[in-house]
Amino acid sequence: MTSIGEALVEQLTARGVDTVFGIPGVHTIELYRGLANSGIRHVTPRHEQGAGFMADGYARVSGKPGVAFVITGPGLTNILTPMAQARADSVPILVVSSVNHTASLGKGLGHLHELPDQHALAASVALISEHITEPDQLCTSLDKVFAPFQSGRPGPTHIQIPLDIFKDEHTEGDLGKPAHPRVAEPMLIAAAAQILAVAKRPVILAGGGAKRAGEALRKLAERLDAPVVQTVNARGVLFGHPLSIPASPSLQAVRNLIEESDAVLAVGTELGPTDYDMYGTGTMAKMSALIRVDICAEQLTRHEAEIAIEGEAIQTLSDLLEHLPPTGNGMGGPERAKRTRLAALKEIGPEYRAQVEVLNALRDVVPGTIMVGDSTQPIYAGNLYYDHDRAGGWFNAATGYGALGYGIPAAIGASIADPEARVICIAGDGGAQFSLPEIMTAVDENLPITFVIWNNHGYREIAISMQDAGVSVVGCDPSPPNFKATASSFGIPYFHIRTTPGAVAEAMASATRHSGPSMIEIEAPT
Repeated sequence: MTSIGEALVEQLTARGVDTVFGIPGVHTIELYRGLANSGIRHVTPRHEQGAGFMADGYARVSGKPGVAFVITGPGLTNILTPMAQARADSVPILVVSSVNHTASLGKGLGHLHELPDQHALAASVALISEHITEPDQLCTSLDKVFAPFQSGRPGPTHIQIPLDIFKDEHTEGDLGKPAHPRVAEPMLIAAAAQILAVAKRPVILAGGGAKRAGEALRKLAERLDAPVVQTVNARGVLFGHPLSIPASPSLQAVRNLIEESDAVLAVGTELGPTDYDMYGTGTMAKMSALIRVDICAEQLTRHEAEIAIEGEAIQTLSDLLEHLPPTGNGMGGPERAKRTRLAALKEIGPEYRAQVEVLNALRDVVPGTIMVGDSTQPIYAGNLYYDHDRAGGWFNAATGYGALGYGIPAAIGASIADPEARVICIAGDGGAQFSLPEIMTAVDENLPITFVIWNNHGYREIAISMQDAGVSVVGCDPSPPNFKATASSFGIPYFHIRTTPGAVAEAMASATRHSGPSMIEIEAPT
């Protein structure tokens, strides 16, 4: 006999799942019955929030859904924040939870880990939340929660199994047929190509949905002679290219470029305010002849566009290229891009420029690194202007949902997804304290991650915002731990430096000589 818990693990394996992040509990024991011999790697975080952020980092790097096992009640509520971050950034993660016995649900009887309506709570954040009520429902429910990972805009999904169902005998079922990516309508492709073919000052806006479409994006940009503005989640897609603008479209220099353009092609970007209006002006740059490409039909309805194309980025960009004449009509693309880069870098100011130099030093010491960040000053600076050398290798939680505590566990998930890459995690001393114990997971797994702690002794960016608003600064100076002692307790190498790029590069070079995790504390000016 195969139980529902064992069958779920078998079904995950059949769907290509090779890693699960989870903390075993009395309400998930049956999930673990079949795990030991399944071939799936189990990684144990120190908190369910860490499990969710690890699944997020794993998914961003691997391109496969990150999977987390959590217990009933607090396990589910603890992972809701990572689920919300994943939804904001279109990251595919699957949360598998237990739930109390069917007969007790909604009755308020005081059972362990009881919630009034756990399924409704999960459904408020997940794209799809499935509740198993019968043994023969498992395969159908799994097909539903995996569907957003195969076609359309991904995000978090959830499946819960009552304790009384876990041990039931599984009724055999087959895997659902994989969904096929949406193919853009040829008439819309032709109409968009017609607009782009005559544009003299086109510009491309690339979002996270374009991060795996680098080659197609480059070819199209070169054909159109169009500068390419990259949002945070698209950084690295055109590293060092003359048409690349690795700067926030919230900057006035970039807004000017967009408004001076006579055609705008927006690919895989939701045009959200954390990318396009981070200063809260209530406006975005005006976009002439806006053409949108996105895999989400619902997303395409949220901003008025001249042409809205539902389709996957690589294929749609390739189709557009085929419909364009061999020589584009654009004028001075590299010059327009260079002018915008220089103006944008000047606009962010001397303090942020100095922090970008620190990021450049880290990148240059370890080419092809994955750089994962939390909400801290160097990440804010990099989100405004920073060019990374690996597509999909720069990501953080300082945009979208904006959850603190993201960086450390997400870096662990990223490292597990690509064990050959050196991962650099950048977290502030404040944000690091949200998830500092997760570093022990990196120690357990012997992961090549360098945790860079930007120590400005508190929440300096918030303090500045309070001062700018004329509010007395309160609550922005939580004492940081002794990071040297903390690193020693973790048993990992530790380096303490000032903020100069040379010192950063030297410390990073030393850190990379160690195969496992290490820590660099940067004493930031206060």
